[in-house]
Amino acid sequence: SPEPTRPAWTGMGLRPAPSSAAAAAAEVEQRRRPRLCLPPLELLLLLLLSLELLHAGDCQQPAQCRIQKCTTDFVSLTSHLNSAIDGFDSEFCKALRAYAGCTQRTSKACRGNLVYHSAVLGISDLMSQRNCSKDGPTSSTNPEVTHDPCNYHSHAGAREHRRGDQNPPNYLFCGLFGDPHLRTFKDHFQTCKVEGAWPLIDNNYLSVQVTNVPVVPGSSATATNKITIIFKAHHECTDQKVYQAVTDDLPAAFVDGTTSGGDGDAKSLRIVERESGHYVEMHALYIGTTVFVRQVGRYLTLAIRMPEDLAMSYEESQDLQLCMNGCPVSERIDDGQGQVSAILGHSLPRTSLVQAWPGYTLETANTQCHEKMPVKDIYFQSCVFDLLTTGDANFTAAAHSALEDVEALHPRKERWHIFPSSGNGTPRGGSELSVSLGLTCLILTVFL
Repeated sequence: SPEPTRPAWTGMGLRPAPSSAAAAAAEVEQRRRPRLCLPPLELLLLLLLSLELLHAGDCQQPAQCRIQKCTTDFVSLTSHLNSAIDGFDSEFCKALRAYAGCTQRTSKACRGNLVYHSAVLGISDLMSQRNCSKDGPTSSTNPEVTHDPCNYHSHAGAREHRRGDQNPPNYLFCGLFGDPHLRTFKDHFQTCKVEGAWPLIDNNYLSVQVTNVPVVPGSSATATNKITIIFKAHHECTDQKVYQAVTDDLPAAFVDGTTSGGDGDAKSLRIVERESGHYVEMHALYIGTTVFVRQVGRYLTLAIRMPEDLAMSYEESQDLQLCMNGCPVSERIDDGQGQVSAILGHSLPRTSLVQAWPGYTLETANTQCHEKMPVKDIYFQSCVFDLLTTGDANFTAAAHSALEDVEALHPRKERWHIFPSSGNGTPRGGSELSVSLGLTCLILTVFL
């Protein structure tokens, strides 16, 4: 006979144990009901969270999160920029602001994208490094359509964009200082006499003329006491502007009294005075050109950087340009290889190894120049040459500042220093004896 049923223990709040039939029925019912039962509010929040996560996952799709497009546009806007040229900070900040604006427009779609968040942090860091303000003009993401016609870097970049060329424009450097020593656009180094007025540059955009006078009686060495610079009229960017400097008159304005050319806040041509009466800079943004003019002692120095395509824009009748082609052979007082200290193979009388000009011997000149220029390159040797031929200590500062201008303007760091070469053109370290003999022979050449 079946055992009698006993009432289930109901203590401690437990329900009576169900019979096997009741348990089976309960199990079936449990399977029919959903496992998760939430109040309507919690269910809605969970649904929204799921949608957000799904939306964040969708940001990997280019149609939703466009961070890759933002980054590509930024690279396109900055690939042609060169930090060594004028206007870099302004253009870079414009591109950064455009990049930031693009990321903001796609921020909702990219909320869960790590690349997006990395880009936002990177933009913030770059803005701090370049001192960019968050408010200001932005670059167009389509430089082919709009560009600033009075900003050489802007329209040069637009041309590259149309051609698909990512290489930045090439820049050339030319400098004149000291006795005078000329560094041409081709990085040839010459020491010349060129007394009187001579054109350094004469192309369709710019003319630079220097006037040289004898430094000391009885010497063929000369130095620059007058510089005339003509920025030619250029469409709507600037009228013709003339700058002129002479010894003891290094103005911070053009001859018409103005300090800039062009309209608007961003002047396409401007003069900046760095040291009153001694150092001015001219920045011609519309032709991507920078000019430094200094007075050191009684004489002037000049350094210029210009885009190659503009420097080469001249007619056949304008071929006499010292920066382009160097000094005429008849005007040179170097060894023909561009070295003022590499004249070797001459028989020198023993009496020639004495001081060439009152005040300096070869040893004292070497010592003084080495204090300013520890690297014994051609600028150091030009300094020694100038001290021995003139006795004027200011030429040490002139050589030093000329080297500083090279480092500020020359686009290729590996070419800042030029070293003497042997007769066959191979580089050499230059022994003290060879330098001494070369300088002494050159000095004799100058005074004969």
